[in-house]
Amino acid sequence: MKLEEKINIVKNILKDQKVAIGFSGGADSTLIAYLSSKFAKDTLAITIDNHILPTDFIENAKKATDSFGIKHEIIDINFYEDDAFLSNDSSRCYACRDLMYTQIEQLAKKRGFDFICDGNNISDLVIDRPGILITYKKGFKTPFIDAKLTSKEIHEYLNKNNIPYSRSTTCLATRIPTDTPTTYEKIKRISYCEDYILENTNCEIVKVRDNGKIGIIEVDNLDEITKENKYNQINDELKRQGFKKVALDLSQIDDDEYIDIDYDNSSFSYKLPYTINLENTKKQLGDKILSESKDKIGLEKISISENGLIEGHDLESYEIALNTFMEILPRLRRNI
Repeated sequence: MKLEEKINIVKNILKDQKVAIGFSGGADSTLIAYLSSKFAKDTLAITIDNHILPTDFIENAKKATDSFGIKHEIIDINFYEDDAFLSNDSSRCYACRDLMYTQIEQLAKKRGFDFICDGNNISDLVIDRPGILITYKKGFKTPFIDAKLTSKEIHEYLNKNNIPYSRSTTCLATRIPTDTPTTYEKIKRISYCEDYILENTNCEIVKVRDNGKIGIIEVDNLDEITKENKYNQINDELKRQGFKKVALDLSQIDDDEYIDIDYDNSSFSYKLPYTINLENTKKQLGDKILSESKDKIGLEKISISENGLIEGHDLESYEIALNTFMEILPRLRRNI
């Protein structure tokens, strides 16, 4: 399916609805807000200020909604007051989204918006992001998933139509390894270090991973770090902030996420980075299930294993196989 055809699906989903959007100002929510401003009956963008987001996050969100001419409300939630979040265990993203989406849902309904959606796209379903379970739990709409839009396609459409968006909207707590407490001091140091690199280079995306004594830098443009001895300047500044060692991740950040399956001779396989809750998945699949065992579900031309392996067979082309895989992804229910 071509990009414009997918966008038209989203337009038809939003058309004449009163749409409330969980809005960050990043690529996904920006495109949802833009399309909703054109085709929905009314649009309300709701932004959560949780005190652990990048500098200028709120200001950028305000600019975007102003440019689209849509309503915008900000909800303040101090995540530093939530002990479950600060404990930072492996379910942190689930807990985070539960806190935010509960508030978004309450405000949207209070304002008379019963069509509540987020910017999750089909690429998000092949990444280890347990927060998607909250989207399902709350019944939020996912137009991009319905249209099988990938991150790469969303960026392509935004760039093609000169729609500005923020490339730095991810929660700073994700820079801290799980099972090590999140603290105000850690977040403050991460924020300062990322801002310093952004201000002293032409990088657009910067992440500083806080591994205690070691700071690990990830950027979207390695040349900006290595040219003109810039890395010496950055190394010295991060050490002044308390890191004993500073490392550079040589894998550049690429936010153009897409899905590529391993297809050969009418079959494909894809190993997801999480395990599948087969019982909950069976509830989504219903009468589509043709066979099942202790650790696997069989559908027509598809098998789903508990370990996250998805396999297909008797599929005539790569395009058919990929579409079949994308059809099944929203029905999967993962473990946390």
